[in-house]
Amino acid sequence: MNQCILMADIIQEPELRYTSDNQTPLAEMIVQFAGIRPEDPPSTLKVIGWGNLAQEIQATYHEGDRVVIEGRLNMNTIDRPEGFKEKRAEMTATRVHRLASDTVATSTTTVLSTASTASSSASQPAASTPKASPAAAYKAKEPASTFQASPESNLDDIPF
Repeated sequence: MNQCILMADIIQEPELRYTSDNQTPLAEMIVQFAGIRPEDPPSTLKVIGWGNLAQEIQATYHEGDRVVIEGRLNMNTIDRPEGFKEKRAEMTATRVHRLASDTVATSTTTVLSTASTASSSASQPAASTPKASPAAAYKAKEPASTFQASPESNLDDIPF
């Protein structure tokens, strides 16, 4: 099953158009998201919405909005005028959610240590931990900390 969830900023105002039979609305927008590592440049992706979602995207979302997009990832082949074919990723949205711009970042170490503690104390009820917002990792320009295994650490305790 091809299901993706992407957190990104809209960098091009959504455009609404219709299929050739003028029956089905189609909205296109360009979004940008951070790379995996802090030194990676941001990536861009075309997002498409169909039908009622297309009209909602065009009416509700604007350039500069931070959103979470649920949908399918597709690869399209485009013939370039230079004589070669180019592959581009494109996401077909099924849902779009706006994010608040004041989301607080959390560290990866906290998530790893919480998972490790929960798996090692299976006989004890796990304490309630706050859930990290999906915007937290995106908004942070640098990771709060990096997981470093000490010589005494047993990495077999960490669920992957």
